[in-house]
Amino acid sequence: MNDTRQLIVVVEDDAGMRRALQRLLRVSGFDTLLYDSAEALLGANDTRVPYCLVLDVRLPGVSGPRCYEQLSSPRPPAVFITSHDSPATRSAVMRAGGHELLTKPFVAKDLLDAISRSVLQDTRP
Repeated sequence: MNDTRQLIVVVEDDAGMRRALQRLLRVSGFDTLLYDSAEALLGANDTRVPYCLVLDVRLPGVSGPRCYEQLSSPRPPAVFITSHDSPATRSAVMRAGGHELLTKPFVAKDLLDAISRSVLQDTRP
């Protein structure tokens, strides 16, 4: 039996939301790595390859979509989350290469389903 758990990286500036996402993902069988800003993720030296990213759209400093654009290729698939859904937000996510956007608050199943869809849509070689 393989005990390796897939890694989900969460970038969310709200500490309560970060903890809630961590609990949900851990009980769903994932390992998690948490960051409170895009800059923290971009400056990290972690060499593990994430199964998927969960990125808040509106972060202080560099936004979630901008952060995703700055990641080196091949980028892991990503699910974007936001409290401020708008055509401009959707456009920014699509331009960055995101396929999934959830509006807070969302139910746990919606996030887990979005992660699954995002991974299935991943076009990395």
